Amino acid sequence: MSGLHIPLDSPDGSRTDHAENLLAPNPSLMTLDGTNTWIIGTRDAVVVDPGPEDEAHLRRVADHLRGRRVTEILLTHGHVDHSGGARRFAELVGAPVRALDPKHRLGSEGLAGGDVVTVDDLEIRVYGTPGHSFDSLCFWLPQDRAMLTGDTVLGRGTTIIARDGGLADYLRSLDVLRKAAEELEAQALLPGHGPVLPNPIGALDGYIAHRRERLDQIRAAQAQGAKTPREIVKVVYADVDRSLWPAAEMSVLAQLDYLEDVDR
Repeated sequence: MSGLHIPLDSPDGSRTDHAENLLAPNPSLMTLDGTNTWIIGTRDAVVVDPGPEDEAHLRRVADHLRGRRVTEILLTHGHVDHSGGARRFAELVGAPVRALDPKHRLGSEGLAGGDVVTVDDLEIRVYGTPGHSFDSLCFWLPQDRAMLTGDTVLGRGTTIIARDGGLADYLRSLDVLRKAAEELEAQALLPGHGPVLPNPIGALDGYIAHRRERLDQIRAAQAQGAKTPREIVKVVYADVDRSLWPAAEMSVLAQLDYLEDVDR
């Protein structure tokens, strides 16, 4: 990968040689700067995660692609901040939507780990990475040595384990990505939220270590008498903004399920 551009003030406009990000205007504590909509290709284009159903953003992406044919729309997963605008964007550009979960597809083709999508002379290789959600996928761009990670790895902070995900799957997915990053000599992670990560192995090692540390902290909180997920959150996530505690509670539930299995 010869070119990696990372703006200092916002992920908007981040790019590699063949991928460019247009940031959706939906910032929050959960979505960080907003949802990253990735455009892949130079003549024709594939669009990854059109984002929420925000007409101005969807039209901005469509206008940015004027004169280029959008061959496919791909979803990293079905959460609304990534998929909510997919159907409307498909109307604007006349392209099918491919996703692992059939309810988010528009067209006859699905999407799953092991698939290869092509645009121009580029390959997009699909990795199944369940955990954040049951339908999470990552996309490897070999020409750029870059992995689009959706919400599996964020550009800042760590992801939650949603109610439709699971920690055992998530840990396995992190191991898959860590192995792939080393074997493929990855040079960048292109996340679904937050800035580009130019040190994939360092980022993934940090994610894996953080998860193991959280599990140890939950065991320690239980040993101190915390019983319910809320009680555990108050101990383990005491330094986290309280508005994020409901999301933290979801992750705690996932971690308790995991610990119940491994400590059985």
